[in-house]
Amino acid sequence: MLMAANQVGKTWCAGMEVAMHLTGRYPDEWQGKKWDRPTNWWAAGVTGESTRDNPQRILLGRTGEHGTGSIPKECLVDVTLARGTPDLVDNIKVRHESGEISHLAFKSYEKGREKWQGETLDGIWFDEEPPEDIYTEGLTRTNATSGIIMMTFTPLLGMSGVVKRFLLEKPPNTSVTSMTIEDAGHYTKEQIEMIVASYPAHEREARTKGIPQLGSGKVFPVSQSEITCASFAIPAHWPRINGLDFGWAHPSAGIGLAWDRDSDVLYVTHAHRASQQTPLMFAAAVKPWGDWIPWAWPHDGLQHDKGSGDQLAAQYEMAGLKMLPFRSTFEDGSSGLEAGVMEMLDRMQTGRLKVFAHLADWFEEFNLYHRKDGLIVKENDDLLSATRYGVMMRREAKIKQSKRRFVDTGAHLGAAQGWMG
Repeated sequence: MLMAANQVGKTWCAGMEVAMHLTGRYPDEWQGKKWDRPTNWWAAGVTGESTRDNPQRILLGRTGEHGTGSIPKECLVDVTLARGTPDLVDNIKVRHESGEISHLAFKSYEKGREKWQGETLDGIWFDEEPPEDIYTEGLTRTNATSGIIMMTFTPLLGMSGVVKRFLLEKPPNTSVTSMTIEDAGHYTKEQIEMIVASYPAHEREARTKGIPQLGSGKVFPVSQSEITCASFAIPAHWPRINGLDFGWAHPSAGIGLAWDRDSDVLYVTHAHRASQQTPLMFAAAVKPWGDWIPWAWPHDGLQHDKGSGDQLAAQYEMAGLKMLPFRSTFEDGSSGLEAGVMEMLDRMQTGRLKVFAHLADWFEEFNLYHRKDGLIVKENDDLLSATRYGVMMRREAKIKQSKRRFVDTGAHLGAAQGWMG
């Protein structure tokens, strides 16, 4: 899935790949899936008109100019027009390098799921996000061939079922590629600034960065760029604390925080997130951050393991992490989710919470963290929860103690022992 900004070339990218699979003409450097036989494909848009104007235009060229698109003219064997929509093509036949014929039919979502039944395909290209039932029906068409499903769209529908499937559920053998307007080489810096400013604030991240539009549902209505900073060496006099969110089926997550107390700025410096890691495995991954740094943890760390009978937090302590002796709370003893989120938001908006730019997993959660019916959706929030615990417990942050050797010079003995001859 290529989930990207508007007008950055995502449709061209998919069109070139589909042409390669239809013709069998792969560049030498191609490392993706290949067929040495002719293939059968569908390409689709929202309506007949959008299918004609987007995937059809990219593959064939504009109306009256077929053979000027990504499929070379000499490979086009036959082009059959559809009924109803002017200039819409129904299907094409393409000469494959094997000498046999590949087939591609153009479809649309507006015809409904029933029109997506029956066929067995090698691949489907969805140009623009499909309804979930059509996506599932299309996926079924490729089961027997272990084929390819490709999607190219700007996520203006927000956290839809299709987007959730890829970004939160992350099924095996799926991949999400993101592309921002800054990644597109055909825009100047001045053009980018003008384009970004032209969009309503609630659409900017979707249209210019390919981040699902969440609008008022976004928990942290702050631009990623406002809280991002380049990594740097942490000064030795800054206190440090880590935050831990326990997990198994959903990931265990840990973050590192450094506190510049002079300006009261907290920096998220490290992040680790992994599913099905034992305390010992998790500890091995995060100990390099500093085995002296204390760890803040939530109330479920008080639960006892059914097998060993040990508390969960104690298991991580035994694995070598310096766990705080009590769960995470504010100074008044409370630990509310909303209060913790509001403190993080306040710090973000006032420049007092920064995140190292290379922590991609942390920013993934940040950009997708949203509300539904006014309530925070507790999904894909493991690193954010760990951050919240660390922020709450920053009063327990510690400075690494230097190991100084004491050298007895004997100077302290003079006054007590007097002159020795």
